[in-house]
Amino acid sequence: MSEEHYLELCESPVQFEHASSVNNVFFDEANKQVFAVRSGGATGVVVKGPDDKNSIAFRMDDKGEVKCIKFSIGNKILAVQRTSKSVDFINFIPDYPHTEFSQECKMKNASVLGFCWTNWNEIVFITDQGIELYQVFPDKRSVKLIKSQSLSVNWYQYCPETAVLLLSTSGQGNVLQPFVFRNGTLSKMTKFEIELPVVPKPAKLSLSERDIAMATIYGQLYVMYLKHHSRTANSPSAEVVLYHLPREGLCKKSHVLKLNTTGKFALNIVDNLVVVHHQSTQTSLIYDIHLREPDCALNTHQPVLPARSIHPYRIPLTGPVVVPSQPPVPCQLYSSSWSVFQPDIIISASEGYLWYLQVKLPPTVNLQQDKGKLMDFLLRRRDCKMVILSVCSQILEGGERGSLPVVATVFDKLNQVYKEYLEAEQMYTLAMESGPSRNSAAQKRPVRTQAVIDQSDMYTHVLSSFTERKGVCHKFIIAVLMEYIRSLNQSQITVQHYLYELVIKTLVQHNRFYMLHQFLQYHVLSDSKPLACLLLSLESTYPPAHQLSLDMLKRLSTANDEIVEVLLSKQQVLGALRFIRSVGSHDNVSARKFLDAAQQTSDQMLFYTVFRSFQQRNQRLRGNPAFNPGEHCEEHVVHFKQLFGEQSLMKAATA
Repeated sequence: MSEEHYLELCESPVQFEHASSVNNVFFDEANKQVFAVRSGGATGVVVKGPDDKNSIAFRMDDKGEVKCIKFSIGNKILAVQRTSKSVDFINFIPDYPHTEFSQECKMKNASVLGFCWTNWNEIVFITDQGIELYQVFPDKRSVKLIKSQSLSVNWYQYCPETAVLLLSTSGQGNVLQPFVFRNGTLSKMTKFEIELPVVPKPAKLSLSERDIAMATIYGQLYVMYLKHHSRTANSPSAEVVLYHLPREGLCKKSHVLKLNTTGKFALNIVDNLVVVHHQSTQTSLIYDIHLREPDCALNTHQPVLPARSIHPYRIPLTGPVVVPSQPPVPCQLYSSSWSVFQPDIIISASEGYLWYLQVKLPPTVNLQQDKGKLMDFLLRRRDCKMVILSVCSQILEGGERGSLPVVATVFDKLNQVYKEYLEAEQMYTLAMESGPSRNSAAQKRPVRTQAVIDQSDMYTHVLSSFTERKGVCHKFIIAVLMEYIRSLNQSQITVQHYLYELVIKTLVQHNRFYMLHQFLQYHVLSDSKPLACLLLSLESTYPPAHQLSLDMLKRLSTANDEIVEVLLSKQQVLGALRFIRSVGSHDNVSARKFLDAAQQTSDQMLFYTVFRSFQQRNQRLRGNPAFNPGEHCEEHVVHFKQLFGEQSLMKAATA
């Protein structure tokens, strides 16, 4: 069962002092930092973040219970809220005074619900009467109001990745007003309304902060609404409704995730997957909003995989009293003390741990039977390459022709991504070659993700070992190889010669010479010099391969020298001579290698024929201004006399 856990907690969590009667724990979603505040800060504050090599520790004056505490970006300024009217600031910039200074909210009778840092020296107060954007001057220990907006606020959510603040307004709380912060400015976005399952009468606050989360999925910002069971016959289970929130334009309902159950839920985003945790069953579900459900309405999604628990996690024991042989203590998963934060953070304040949630791809392979759908799922994940290649090897293990359509579907999906990358790379290259322009300046080199499975990957990790596998029908092996080549051609990707070589070697290994001949005759295998050389090497096994090789070289029209060498190596000297005449290169070739080849035949008549051919060429070329006597000299005569003597030359001349 352990191999089926496709979710796990990270191996190296952030550890902090657990919550207790004297220690309060706070989490800052922007900097991903945990604050352990002892006795209101009087006995110490310890701050730990995921990327911090060393924790930050300091003391504060105990001026009352801390309601909220956060560092600005870069840990330059600390903000602490102790009352509902003001926020205190402490400088952490070296050489600046560390004395606290304070700022009250401007609106009368307003209560501060919380605050968010939008820049290293810009902070927004959220009150029940609106928002106030301030600039903090740490050197002057002062705060200046930049802009404010008045509206009734129930609660708020902030997405630090996009700097979007979401405010709940209206009596029922389901009218949401987003704001975006950019370079010290505050912009009001178009407000929208969450569809409630039941409208209460009389109206009361019905949309809770716990049921709303903001997260970036596939580069787009979404507002996720956890819509609970409404106790009506037509909606027996809960669902997650995703509202797409663009920078400009209306926020629209875009996706519905069917949970098929009821109870308490929590949401995470991991590798662009929506993870829904269900506390009562202690299981989690994952959804991919880019996967289409053929049997569901548009943008309605079922779980990608069956519900599974997070992989069991054991907490190692620490401290002076720990016995070396004592095993780690199992962590209680889906505990009521867990707090879930976006995008992928789970905190157990009672145990003093912050984990990052992770997706394990290998277990997903056996949980999704539809390999086409599995491939769509894997191609969008970060660390997918080796898992995808393992799936390709797995679907070939059966060795049955019935699985060929599945193999074809997988190949087509892989090559579609491969093609898109090659096209993007080509467009980038053309933009760079065309010189600087407005378009090329904005052009970024495409990033090669792990989803790009090229021909080298397939050859090395899948196809070469597949062709050597024992007990697999050779017809199926050849069919798979040709299916991959068909898929590459369909995607207009140039097939590399080593794939053709693999086909030829497989055909020869199983004595399928007639099929090899057909593939070459009908150009199923594209012409190339490496392929022609391979055919030459097969002549002893399959004699027609010699002529097939020559035909291929001739079709290439760029391999004339290779054809001559092949003919001369076979002592087909006259054939080589006729060929160079037919292609018009007789005037430019060296006579010596032809004479040497003729000499090796010990045929004086053949030698003299070749000699006369080049002698006549030289006499003709002497009238050409471009003739080089150093290159086309009478050394052939001397060469002939050395080999056969003066008398032999006269005999050959009169023959």
